[in-house]
Amino acid sequence: MALLEVSSLTIGFGKAAPVVEGVSFSVESGETLALVGESGSGKTLTCRSILRILPANAQLRGGEIRYNHAGASCDLTTAPEKQMRSLRGDRISMIFQEPMRSLSPLHRLGDQVAEVLHLHNAISGSDAKRRVLAQFERVGFNDPERAWTSYPFEMSGGMRQRAMIAMAMVSKPDLLIADEPTTALDVTTQAQVLGLIKDLQRETGMAVILVTHDLGVVANMADKVVVMNKGRVMEAGTAQQVLGDPAHGYTKKLFAAAPVIPTVSDPVAPAPQTDLILEIRNVTKSFTLRTGGWRAPTVVTACRNVDLKLPRGKTLAVVGESGSGKTTCARVALGAITPDAGGEVLFSARSGETPTDVHNMTSAQRRNFQRDAQMVFQDPYSSLSPRMRVQEALTEPAEIHNIGTRAERREKAAEMIRMVGLSPDMLPRYPHAFSGGQRQRLSIARALTLDPKLLVCDEPTSALDVSVQDQILGLLEDIRDEAGLSYLFISHDLAVVARIADEVAVMRGGVIVEQATPDILFHNPQHPYTQALIAAQPEPDINRPIDLDLVAKGAGSTESWPEMFRFEGQAAPALRELTPGHMVRCHA
Repeated sequence: MALLEVSSLTIGFGKAAPVVEGVSFSVESGETLALVGESGSGKTLTCRSILRILPANAQLRGGEIRYNHAGASCDLTTAPEKQMRSLRGDRISMIFQEPMRSLSPLHRLGDQVAEVLHLHNAISGSDAKRRVLAQFERVGFNDPERAWTSYPFEMSGGMRQRAMIAMAMVSKPDLLIADEPTTALDVTTQAQVLGLIKDLQRETGMAVILVTHDLGVVANMADKVVVMNKGRVMEAGTAQQVLGDPAHGYTKKLFAAAPVIPTVSDPVAPAPQTDLILEIRNVTKSFTLRTGGWRAPTVVTACRNVDLKLPRGKTLAVVGESGSGKTTCARVALGAITPDAGGEVLFSARSGETPTDVHNMTSAQRRNFQRDAQMVFQDPYSSLSPRMRVQEALTEPAEIHNIGTRAERREKAAEMIRMVGLSPDMLPRYPHAFSGGQRQRLSIARALTLDPKLLVCDEPTSALDVSVQDQILGLLEDIRDEAGLSYLFISHDLAVVARIADEVAVMRGGVIVEQATPDILFHNPQHPYTQALIAAQPEPDINRPIDLDLVAKGAGSTESWPEMFRFEGQAAPALRELTPGHMVRCHA
């Protein structure tokens, strides 16, 4: 008997047609079932119905969800609420897609994760802390003690996602529901987390329902695959059947849209660029963190001696693991935070203009800069006000800058929402009525309403399924080419970077370790961390699993790297040009 059996599940809202209809699948102990499909296909609603945490206006119109454990069986759709509370978080856990929304901003991460153990087990505070710290270490926190005392807003998106994963797995559940568990993670951490989930499955016989749009993750994790579209199952079978020989046209379309790192046989060195829209010079940024009690505050250096040049009309991508300093560099570039003494950011909106120091602008210069430079944030739920309708969110930037009449602003909002693949009929809705991928498209539309010259994209496609990601990347490329837009593109997805970037800077521990064009970087990666990033990129091929040993070697301690690249603490070697256009941080 399967651990979980879902039969003819149907979910709807109001009097409208069902959004999930007739969905059936089962998952055995120790097995991984992947639910695959585009954003809005009903994957998350299906999983939330298992824990009975559907939105208040959702209706469970039919079907059965049977949970079989230790010789007992119950229908989760009709089980008493007391029984459901005992199952949630303990026997059945869920990793949610949006960690900032799911974590309490008022409580430290350690206390939030330990709460799971205190609610369901008679356990002392010291034992709970020991188990949580061990789990923090397993999900990739370099300093578990610091993570224990930190609040969610003190962590990057990827760090918060790691905490969510630790919370879901610390009780060693029978069934783990993972809703896009790795979208906010860099590829090396993603590989380690996927390996961790597999290890736990082997140790405890845990079953996993994996909701994802990443076919590479599916190929590395799934035993069975269920493909959903518009609330219905399009195709189902073993991973070998579905990935090896997809039969349905929709499944084939998903595979065609999946990004891959290209194979380059003869890379060409780039020509020097002199017309720069943005230049970051010797930027270092340190933060002072409170440690509590009488202990002295801790100083953390987020980025160190960063030098970057972005030519006009080009795309510079910054890649690296969560906490490597990528977003800090982007925020310094936009003037949101001030660099330490000695660093400067120069911006030139138009060709031939004298560059302006972003951190020493007059109020008039600052106002113009805020029109010319916009940002697409990593977490679309946090960047869109839940109290503003989409139309208000899209017209607000023009209102702030006093651009156009009210009718012109509405017309521009309709144009922007069409541009990102949504309908103007959606303008009266609130953000909570949209899926994660749709909200990200709205964030991109909002950033483009002022027709900026520079767009800073912080993980803009991490929440998108592969087909929408393909559309958005195509859209960003078209806008860049037509309007001469320049991008500073922050990402952990090397396949995305390979497609859109003209130059790539790889960051680790706050410093750039390698920099080159995508052709050079992917053809001949020199630094062990770059090699680990490429090895960790999951491919939609069940016969080409991730090499976890190579990932662990490059993503491990800097002291474990080959002697040419090895360093301790902050004594990193200089960034040297090995070949024309190829910079690597190494000893001479």
